[in-house]
Amino acid sequence: AVYWLARMLEAGEDPLFIARRLVRFASEDIGNADPQALTVAVAAKEATHFIGMPEGNTALTQAAIYLATAPKSNAVYQAYQRAAHDAHRDRAEPVPLHLRNAPTALMKQLDYGRDYEYAHDDREGVTGMECLPPSLAGRRYYAPTERGFEREIKRRLDGWATIKRERTSGRGNG
Repeated sequence: AVYWLARMLEAGEDPLFIARRLVRFASEDIGNADPQALTVAVAAKEATHFIGMPEGNTALTQAAIYLATAPKSNAVYQAYQRAAHDAHRDRAEPVPLHLRNAPTALMKQLDYGRDYEYAHDDREGVTGMECLPPSLAGRRYYAPTERGFEREIKRRLDGWATIKRERTSGRGNG
């Protein structure tokens, strides 16, 4: 990673173009396996923009090394692709009424916000509320891997799913 970075910079490539690619790499190929990767890449971009070249080369190198050694996952990228596909296919689906804000009396009369479940009111901080349009109910877009921090995200999602299943089967209490 350091060699290719140096080769591009020494050949005259725009350092902010390289920084842009590092930011994209952090989000697309590392994602939530190491959420800090995006922060590091954006910081390198900001540092390079702020101090310019040639001093920016070390910020870019630091980011390149961090990203090269981070756990990899494209689950965020895949989740977006699946959601975008559904958004194009079902773009006219209205936002469910219970998710709509009701700042006026008329909106309240139209049931905006009715049956909204506030997670902070629940002991576990979990609701069974469906947040997708009816035609997409139950769809999951994000499938975290077992790599890096995604292992923790997966543990959380699985735990919440267990709580929801127990409640719907009558074994749990909300």
